[in-house]
Amino acid sequence: MRRWRSFAALRMTELRVVVTGASGLVGRAVVAKFQAIALTRRDLDITDRAAVRRKMTDLRPDLVINCAVVGVDACEDDPKLARAVNVDGPKNLAEVAPAMVHFSSNYVFDGREEKFYAIDDAPNPINEYGRTKREGERAVAAANRNAFIVRSSWIFGPGKESFISTVHRELRDGKTVRAVSDIWASTTYVDDLVLRLVEIIEKREYGLHHVVNAGVCSNATFALEAAPLVGARGASRSTAAIHAAPRIATAS
Repeated sequence: MRRWRSFAALRMTELRVVVTGASGLVGRAVVAKFQAIALTRRDLDITDRAAVRRKMTDLRPDLVINCAVVGVDACEDDPKLARAVNVDGPKNLAEVAPAMVHFSSNYVFDGREEKFYAIDDAPNPINEYGRTKREGERAVAAANRNAFIVRSSWIFGPGKESFISTVHRELRDGKTVRAVSDIWASTTYVDDLVLRLVEIIEKREYGLHHVVNAGVCSNATFALEAAPLVGARGASRSTAAIHAAPRIATAS
């Protein structure tokens, strides 16, 4: 049986990495970059503590990168599931992993202040998604001293339907796109997120990080900027009172 190794003593090229939630946008990008062992929900239910311990004992990873998540709308629909996946699951992994990366969100802030939120700003989540993401952060930090907790926002990239890909397709096809203009946040290209993650792990920068691309935009701003690039004029503005989208500072 493969033995557990000391994470601190290993070079990046030596790491045996396991990724949970590997079928999502971030999970796929992380698996590709780290040449990791990919676990989807079919392979491992992270909410099952005993199953997590069996799987990790079998695989003996040096680093676990948790990309599993229940999204914003689903959290409001099913708070019990939200807590299981966003809090209990990460805690189960953190208890057994030699080191762990856990992805969190800008939704741990309330978004009421017109500023970039820094790491030392006090979280104040206002919905179930934000609350469970914040509790997940705390659970991971308490269970694993070699934890990297990465907050990001509005992640986009190839291979997953998103507002950005929808806008591009609709404008390209000559359709009108209505986009909200009163919600602003930092966007994050998934490959940039993963590159920064590599740096954080290489330098053993344990703790909390904010990782986003520079600047901010609203859905409407993005649509209006994208329209000329695809030779379209079909973007229009609207407003909507939906989930707050706090901006977080780019510096870790």
